[in-house]
Amino acid sequence: MVEHPAGIVELESAHDFSTTLKRLGDAFEKANLKIFARIDHSGAAEQVGLTMPRTIVLIYGSPQSGTPVMLETPAAALDLPLRVLVREDTSGKTIVAFHPAAAITNAVVLTSEQLARFSKAETVIASAIKPDQ
Repeated sequence: MVEHPAGIVELESAHDFSTTLKRLGDAFEKANLKIFARIDHSGAAEQVGLTMPRTIVLIYGSPQSGTPVMLETPAAALDLPLRVLVREDTSGKTIVAFHPAAAITNAVVLTSEQLARFSKAETVIASAIKPDQ
């Protein structure tokens, strides 16, 4: 795990890019987290004649968890739903990156119960990309 000064956490997946995306999607579904959008940065680059390693952002969350937070603090909608970046690095490794749930407390005061619900996604991500045992 690598944590950057901006608070971004990066984990190396034990799986290839496509498998990582599938495993994350399956894990989110199992955890009752909805994928709201999929942004294919590398696909967009290709459409304008540029190349970049495969790079996709999944925007996901739970209206049940996020809505009360946004009702209490509307500015939280700037950081919700949550996002996870899946990318290939130059050596072909698959890297998964995200802001830890605690980072949204910079703009919002979360109860410990709310923070625990949002932090659950971090465990879901880490479990989905670890090696099969």
